This record gives sequence, structure tokens and C-alpha cells, in this order.
Amino acid sequence: MSYTAPEVIQENAVDLLHKYIHNHESLKARERMQIPVQEMPNQHPDIRRNNLEEVAIGYTPEEAQLEAFRCLDCKKQPCVDGCPVQIDIPGFIKEIANGDFQGAVDTIKKTSLLPSICGRVCPQESQCQATCTVGIGLKDVNKAVAIGRLERFVADWERNNGASKIPTVKSETGKKVAVIGSGPAGLVVAADVRREGHQVIIFEAFHKLGGVMRYGIPEFRLPNEIVDQEIETLKKMGVEIITNYVVGRTRKLTDLIEKDGFDAAFVGTGAGLPLFMGIEGEDLVGVFSANEYLTRANLMRAFDKAKAETPMYHSKTVAVLGGGNVAMDSARMAMRLGAEKVYVIYRRTEAEMPARKEEVLHAKEEGIEFLFLQNVKRIIGDEKSRVKAVECLKYELGEPDSSGRRRPVEIKDSEFIMELDTIIVSIGNGSNPLIHQTTPQIETNKWGNVIVDEKQKSSMDKVFAGGDIVLGAATVILAMGEGRKAAASINEMLGS
Repeated sequence: MSYTAPEVIQENAVDLLHKYIHNHESLKARERMQIPVQEMPNQHPDIRRNNLEEVAIGYTPEEAQLEAFRCLDCKKQPCVDGCPVQIDIPGFIKEIANGDFQGAVDTIKKTSLLPSICGRVCPQESQCQATCTVGIGLKDVNKAVAIGRLERFVADWERNNGASKIPTVKSETGKKVAVIGSGPAGLVVAADVRREGHQVIIFEAFHKLGGVMRYGIPEFRLPNEIVDQEIETLKKMGVEIITNYVVGRTRKLTDLIEKDGFDAAFVGTGAGLPLFMGIEGEDLVGVFSANEYLTRANLMRAFDKAKAETPMYHSKTVAVLGGGNVAMDSARMAMRLGAEKVYVIYRRTEAEMPARKEEVLHAKEEGIEFLFLQNVKRIIGDEKSRVKAVECLKYELGEPDSSGRRRPVEIKDSEFIMELDTIIVSIGNGSNPLIHQTTPQIETNKWGNVIVDEKQKSSMDKVFAGGDIVLGAATVILAMGEGRKAAASINEMLGS
């Protein structure tokens, strides 16, 4: 089922494609910029709010080719500069325009092995699409070439047509590398190091691989089968995987290097330590970190009551505190888990929200209500220590703070009470502290992030790090970029 937002009227892609197909290579820049943006077909909000199936349905081949025609193939290629892993964006889009979808995938995979994932969850509007000449020329980033949608299309085309290729692995070198954590950074390191012929073993604390892609991103945005496919590719390359293994507890990192014969290690343990507000009532039953809430729902399948590996708190009225993508995921998941009413409470305005505009739009379409310039002062419990209400404050915006966003200023005597039964706190995560606590040789900053040099090397010999454990809570593609740098450094050190 294809759904288009009411305010969008889209011309028929097939008819437009026929208009341009024979002469698209000779189209002038002005003509390309007149081709309408191909909107992403989605499930209807009334349907999708009751299921865990992917919201975005994906482009048809005609829509993908037509969107590719909009690319100006700029000489300076500003979109490539905006991509953390430097994908040849004009190159793969040109292949799509010419109908060579396999060629497009092959071009992407020269620098990124996770196009199905990045095409779905990367914030293209603040990276490659932010610098797109088309969007700049039309003075609207939403009218930039839909690079992420095109990346997703060709990756899905390859998977659906059984054309996925296993990367070539060079002859065995006898060198052994430990990858600690199987998030996006770890998976990239595993692939790039294994391609050079080194033995790679991934150590994962959970029982399933994928890191934040598995436990943090709901299936309605990133289906688990896509993550599973990328992991299966690693297995076919010869990467070994050990789950339920907590480096720092099951075995110390120093032991892997000094006793177990590993020639190098990569730490990609992420930022999974939830932050709280430090307000009254956060210890009540019915208060969750977004991290716990999404982990129960995604990794432990709490939405499937018949097969769930964990119970899920039954909620009627939910408030999510925060304004990022994780807050959107939490609110939309709460709706799908049966909540009758879901609020997002954010202390700034919508303009300052860090969440992707698409995710905010989808949340609104699904019936989630946004309460801006408000924040929770305290959480109120009943006689059984369960959440029954919150006391909120109203705010107005003052001068910009260190983040560049206008600082929220409390309005005196603006307190009011909201009745609800569940609070999900989504104000960020801190870095996983376990490696630092058990490996004092590794230097960290005051936030617990591992300090690395320009080659992603930590202060401990033979140990590299990247992703959220270095950056703090960031994006999948930024973690992948760090993984690529780390892998290159490991391969250089091991003599590849």
C-alpha cells in the first residue's frame, strides 16, 4: 500500500520517466531541477501505527530513475564531501539513471558495506543532502536529490534479486584481530580487516549482533532481517562470532592481547549508558530510559506477547522526554505497543529539535502529540509507587547556548499537572564505562569517551577504538566512518 502525505501531489513517475528516458543525459541543469522530487511511498498512518512493519515502502524502479535524473553530476561533488565515508554519490546515481542498478550497488560498496542500513537511518538531510547543489539552488534541503532513498533502493534491489556478492578475502596472513562490539563501527572493522586476510573474531555482549541497529532502532525503521543479512555476509567471509561475551567481565581486554595472541583489538562498545534528569520520582515504577524501553521492545521482542523474552509495562498514557531520533522511536513504539495517548515533551521549540524532520512528521501522522517549551519538574507516584502524574514547567527561549540552540528559560509560576502512567526518558546516553573501568591503560575524557589519535589508536598498544565509545551518541554513518579509519590503521600496522 502506497501512502503520500496529503500536502504532496506527485506526478506519475512512469509518465515522467517516459518523457525524459531517451534524452536524460542531455538534460540541462535547469531542466533537471524542474523534475519533481519523488516522495517516498509509505504505509498509511492508520495502518502502520498498529504494526511493526517498515513504514517506508521504497521506490519503484521508475521513481528511482526519475529521482536520479535530478542529479547535476557536479564537478566539485559537494555531496561526497558531506558523506562521512566518502561514497561516490554522483557515480552511483549516474548508474541508477542509466538503469544499471547492480553497477550502482557496486559503486557504493567500494566504500560502504551497509547501504541497506545507511539508506534507511542516516540523517542525509544534515550530511550529503545538506550540501547538494540542487537543494541549495532550490533553497530547500527537502528538494535536494534524495540520495538516501536512492541508496536504499539499489541495496534492496540487490537483496531482492539475489545478487548480493561476498567481498573477496585475501590469503590468510596468520594475524588475529579482536572486534569488541558488533555495532556499525565494529561490523565495518570486521569486514575491512577480514578482507585483508586477517582472522577476525567479534565479541558481542548480547545474544544477538547489531548493536544499536538491533536494540535501539525499531523494525518499523530498520527491519532486523536487513541487519541479519549484513551479519550473514561477514560469516560467509570467515568472520568468527562469539556472543554473550562481555569483554571486561568474561575476560579482560589486556588478556586478549597479552595471553590470547590477538595482534590487535578494536573497541566499539558504544554509548549505552542512559542519562536521567535527576528529578524527584525517577525511581517510580513506570519510568524507563529510552535505552531500556527500546531494548525490551526490539531486541527482546516485547511487542510479540506470545513469544516475548521479557515482559513489557502496560501503558495507557505515555510521555517521552526529549527531542531526538531516539525520542521519536520511543514514542512511536509506545503507540504500537498499545498506548492510548503518547506525548513528546520538549523544552525547546520544534525548530530546535535534533530529530530528523521525516521522523517528526511520521510521529505526528501517527497521532503523537508534541508539547513544546515544556519540561517535567517532578514525577508523582501513587500509593503503590507507580507513576500517576507529572508536574511540568513552561519555558520560553533565551539566548543561544554552547550547542548553538536558543537556551530554554523557565517561566516563573507556570507549573501544571499532567496525568499519565508512563515516562520514557530520552535525553541521551553516556559511553559504556566497562572497558575503561577494567582497562586503566586506556585513557578517556571526562565523559568517559575513549581518547584516540588521528588513526583511531587508543593510549593502549595495539588497541583502536571508534563509534559512539569515542564520539558519544552519534549516527550510524559517523560510526562507520570511524570504523573505516580504524580498520585502515589496523591493516597498516599488521603489514597489509
